[in-house]
Amino acid sequence: MNLRSLLKDTALYGMSSIVGRFLNYLLVPVYTYAINSESGGYGIVTNLYAYTAFFLALLTFGMETTLFRFGSRKDEDGRLVYSTALRMVGVVAALFVTLVLVFRKPVATALGYAAHPEYIAVFAVITALDAFQAIMFSRLRQQRRPLRFVLLKFSFIIPSVLLNLFVFLVLRQMPSAQFLFDSYDGGAGLIFFVNLACTSFVTLLFIPEIKGIGYGFDASLARRMFRYSFPLMLLGMVGILNQVADKILFPYLMPGDGGMVQLGIYGACTKIAMIMALLTQAFRYAYEPIVFADSADRNSPATLADGMKYFIVFTLLAFLAVVFYMPLLKYFIGASYWEGLGVVPVVMLAEIFMGVYFNLSFWYKLTDKTWWGAAMSAAGAAVMIAVNVVFVPRIGYWACAWGGFAGYGTAMLLSYFIGRRYYPVRYDVKSIGLSIILAAVLLALSQLPSWLGAAWPLWAVLCFNTLLLGVYLLMTVYIIKKRK
Repeated sequence: MNLRSLLKDTALYGMSSIVGRFLNYLLVPVYTYAINSESGGYGIVTNLYAYTAFFLALLTFGMETTLFRFGSRKDEDGRLVYSTALRMVGVVAALFVTLVLVFRKPVATALGYAAHPEYIAVFAVITALDAFQAIMFSRLRQQRRPLRFVLLKFSFIIPSVLLNLFVFLVLRQMPSAQFLFDSYDGGAGLIFFVNLACTSFVTLLFIPEIKGIGYGFDASLARRMFRYSFPLMLLGMVGILNQVADKILFPYLMPGDGGMVQLGIYGACTKIAMIMALLTQAFRYAYEPIVFADSADRNSPATLADGMKYFIVFTLLAFLAVVFYMPLLKYFIGASYWEGLGVVPVVMLAEIFMGVYFNLSFWYKLTDKTWWGAAMSAAGAAVMIAVNVVFVPRIGYWACAWGGFAGYGTAMLLSYFIGRRYYPVRYDVKSIGLSIILAAVLLALSQLPSWLGAAWPLWAVLCFNTLLLGVYLLMTVYIIKKRK
């Protein structure tokens, strides 16, 4: 594959992911203005989608990557590999749905949803269908069919956005429909039903790919594929735990309605911080193909060093922009959630740590020492979980924010120091350090109005912060050019 083709496919896959996340991101104000924080409804949304992410990693059990690996071998029948993978995931997903549906009431009680076992049933079906679709999406990527891939992605995104807008902007205004919102936690349950409808619709569009299940099944091949995928499943589940364990554990560490209210506030406020995740993902889609295309070149460490420097400069700019314009960005969520806005900078710093960890991860990917990734991610997850277990009962959702900060920080530092031994890279520590110091100074200066005790008008605060942001841009350009 030539570089132009690689970049075109990457752009298409990236567009469907980033644009999709962005459109779903725009539903956050719809939800948070419609669902008051005191209802705890958004806490339910945050909690159950965390479970979905975890079980999706379990149900796919690394089979997406395994499909690429075995399907690309000349000594394997690509169609048989695909059919075998699809059947394996399909059987596991069907078994999962069956068990959850049969035991939905005790499962719902154990998870704290005894009043709504239908939530558990809906999420079981959604997760199973998503797992099944994941293999078919991987097949499309393997066949280099990005247009169909994007079309199917948007076949979920667009109906989902439109149905959610109808439910919360139109249906909510109908007096005859108020019982639905009262019955389903302020409308939180309706979000799940919309998701189920859209996921089912996309599954029907996959009928041409589902027919591939008829290519057959090879038990020997299945065993070899599972042996390959099992470590990938462990690595994926550890990675997911880093992202969702706090949201899963929170109701157990702070039980009752008050805990769900706090989780909803935390979940809503972290959506503002997800601006950083969107920017990080955009950088990743542009950067990762370049690194692997250059991996055989002796200058690859220089590529990694430059990438790290520009990533940190870029994400610090995004960090400052979000903090400086928080007086405006806070209106992205309902006013009843504003008490949690203080966690946004901490969560964004954790996202930066995660991004740095991703950039550092190339050393073990390029040297085929991927088990180090599992070990370091597990260490980070352990730290994050420990912080949550110890501090959530004492300081609530602040422990979730600091837990992510500590967990990703641990994984980042471990990767940096261990990577120096196996794949030395001369990072431009001086330029990076100067950029960090500059950002810290400007962040401190942004607090000047409050230090002076003056009630500056909003326009004055935004103008002052815009000036500070301009200073950061000019100074970092100067630092980078001087260091070349």
